[in-house]
Amino acid sequence: MRMVMLGPPGVGKGTQAALLAKAKGVPHISTGEIMRQTVASGEELGKRVKGFLDRGELVTDDVMIEVMRERLRQPDCAAGFVLDGFPRTLPQAEALDVLLRELEMELTHIVDLAVPESVLLERIQKRGASGSGRSDDTMEVAKRRLEVYQAQTAPVGEYYLQRGNMIKIESLAGVPEVQAEILAAVEQSESV
Repeated sequence: MRMVMLGPPGVGKGTQAALLAKAKGVPHISTGEIMRQTVASGEELGKRVKGFLDRGELVTDDVMIEVMRERLRQPDCAAGFVLDGFPRTLPQAEALDVLLRELEMELTHIVDLAVPESVLLERIQKRGASGSGRSDDTMEVAKRRLEVYQAQTAPVGEYYLQRGNMIKIESLAGVPEVQAEILAAVEQSESV
């Protein structure tokens, strides 16, 4: 299984991607976590990445593509993976296609999680209030992230929708219920 998990900030991508990866025995590749680790390194690249995150903007495509190239070459990805937070732009989606061909891999599933914007903002606000430690969990940055998502990332969903292997899931129920729905949809698509 080689999967991309799509959806706006606060939809539960990270939680669902981690659970799905564990259930399927493949790595959960969270670009958000990779970027936070880069920031924590204190190196020059980390400082540049922090600026993007603090402003609620996307890290540039060239940086993200190189990070993903290195990660997908790791031996644990040979059996599959769940990508969380990548691709975020059409150029990244196109570059991922090229990279996967280069690595002789192919995406098997794209899961698109969705909830109303008001729910997303409430979730992000709660996460920030709980002391997540993320500099991007303020309401102002959350609203900006949703604007950036609509402008730059939502078109990625349309790109994959045209390919025909997208699974759309409404992520309003509890974590276990959404996870069960994703697993059922994945298993159904694998049996077709």
